Amino acid sequence: MLEVDGLPHEVPVDGSLLDALRSLGVMSVKDGCAPQGQCGCCTVLVDGAPRVACVTPVRRVLGRSVTTVEGLDPEVRQRWVDAFLATGASQCGFCTPGILLRLVGLESRHPERLADRDAVDRALAAHLCRCTGWQTVVEAAALVAAGGAAAPERDDDAAARRATIELGAPQRVGPDVVLGRAGFASDTAPAGAAVAVVGADGEWVVADDTASARQVAGVVPGRRTTVAAVPPIALPDGDWDACLRTSWVDAAYLETDCSWCEPDGAPAPVAANGGAFGGKRTSPLGEVAVDLAGRAGRAVVARWSREDCVRLAAKRPPVAGGVRTDGTGVLRVARTPGIAEAVAAVAPGIKVEEVDLPGPPTSPHLRAAGWAEALLLCAAGGVEVPALTVADGSVTVRQPGGGSATVTVDAGGVDVEVAAGDPLDEVVLRSYCIGAVHMALGWICSESIAVDDDGVPQDLTVRSLGVLRAADVPPVRVVVAPQSGTEPLAVSAAVFVATAAAEWLRQGCPTDLPTGRPDRTSGGPRVGA
Repeated sequence: MLEVDGLPHEVPVDGSLLDALRSLGVMSVKDGCAPQGQCGCCTVLVDGAPRVACVTPVRRVLGRSVTTVEGLDPEVRQRWVDAFLATGASQCGFCTPGILLRLVGLESRHPERLADRDAVDRALAAHLCRCTGWQTVVEAAALVAAGGAAAPERDDDAAARRATIELGAPQRVGPDVVLGRAGFASDTAPAGAAVAVVGADGEWVVADDTASARQVAGVVPGRRTTVAAVPPIALPDGDWDACLRTSWVDAAYLETDCSWCEPDGAPAPVAANGGAFGGKRTSPLGEVAVDLAGRAGRAVVARWSREDCVRLAAKRPPVAGGVRTDGTGVLRVARTPGIAEAVAAVAPGIKVEEVDLPGPPTSPHLRAAGWAEALLLCAAGGVEVPALTVADGSVTVRQPGGGSATVTVDAGGVDVEVAAGDPLDEVVLRSYCIGAVHMALGWICSESIAVDDDGVPQDLTVRSLGVLRAADVPPVRVVVAPQSGTEPLAVSAAVFVATAAAEWLRQGCPTDLPTGRPDRTSGGPRVGA
C-alpha cells in the first residue's frame, strides 16, 4: 500500500516511485532525466523530506507518506505559488513543482534558512533549471521567509505575450504553470495510450507503459565520460586580432522530447509550454508519433530519454574563427543552414565557411546561434558594427529585429539594462533577462559535451551538459527602460549575447570555450568574481 497525498493506493512494488505516481495520474512529478536521478524534476516529499522519485524504488516507501504539490496544505501551496509568480520564478514550469517541494521541505524543517542564500543554494543543488537563472527562485524563498506576499495583479494575457515574444513560441503564465500544469505532451496523452521509446538498436519499441517499454528496449542509464570536450574545428589560417573556438553545446532543456497522437489525428506539440530556446524547433517526435499511432491502431506516446536527447537532439553548431580590427575575418562552422545569413546580418565582413563534421545534428534556431559567436569576435577584436558597442566595461547588443541590452559583469555581479519597447509585464521580462544571463555565463564557462572522432556524443547525463547550478550564479540586477505605449520587442537574446561578450572580455578572451566552471562550494569564485 502506498500513501499519496493522504490517500492509500495499490501499486506495483517492483518499479520506481516516479512510475507509480504517474500511473496514478500525478502529473506534477516530471521525468527530466529518469532514471539518472540528476535533474530534480521528480522531487516529492517522503515523510516530509525531499526525495528524488525516479531512483526511489516503490518498495522502499511502502507504508510511508508521499506528498506531491497536489497534496500540500492549500495555504502552504498558495503562499509558494504567489511567491513564484511575484518574482517570476517559473517560466515553462516543467522543473518548478520539484523545486517548490524542495523549498517546502526546507521550510518545514529549517524555516530560518529560507532567507540564507547559501542554504537555499545547497537545497537547490539537487535541481537543474534552464529557464529561470535561479535568482528569481532564491528571491521567492526569501519572500516566503519574510512572510510572503500576494501574487501581483497582472494582465495574464500581457504577461504571456511578453513570454511568447522572448521565446518565439506560445507561452502561458499563471498559477497552473507554477504547479506544472502547462499542458506538456507527456502529461496530456489519453489514458491507455501505448508508449514508444528508442531501443539499443535505434529502433522504436512500443509497450503499454513507459517502464515496460524501457525494459523491453533494454534502455540503460547514460554515464558521463572521462573524455575531454574539445573544440572540433581548427582555427582558420590568418593574422587575427581575436580568435574563438567552441565545442558542441546542448540546448539542455529539462523536458525531454515527447509527442503523442491518435490514429489519423494530429500530433501533440513537442514544445507545449517552452520552446527549448529553439532546441525543439526541428524535433522529429511529432512525425514519429503519427507514424507509430497509424501502425499500432491506437494512441501512442513517442518519447526520448535524456540519453536520446543528448545523442539525437539539435546542438549549437561548433565554430572556429578569427577576426581583424578592420572587421574582416573567417568563421568556420559545422554545416548548418541559416548560420551564414545570421552572421551576415550583424558582421558582414566575416566570411562563413561551412565544414562537414561528424557529430549530432545542429540547428540555427538555438538562442542567437551564429550571430552571437560573430559579435563575440567583434567585441574581442575591437570591430565596430551597428549591432555592438563596447565602452567603459559594458557591452551593448542590439538584437536583430528586437530591442537592446547593455550588460556589465564584475565582482559585484551582473548589471543589465534593457530597452524592449512596451515591457507588457516587467516581472516576466526581468525573469527572461535573468535566465538569459544564466545561459550566457554557462555557455562561456561550463557548457559542452564530449563527442568522439566518429561524431558520437559521449556525455550522456544531464549533469554532463554543464548547466550552472544556483550556487554558481552571481547577483543579477535588471533595469527595464520605460517605453510603455511602444511596440514590444524581444530582447533576451541581446541579453544573452551581451552577457556572454562581457564575461568573455572580463576573462581576457581565452580562445577556447568553455573556459572552465567555477566551483564556489570548494572555495572557488562564482562567475564574475
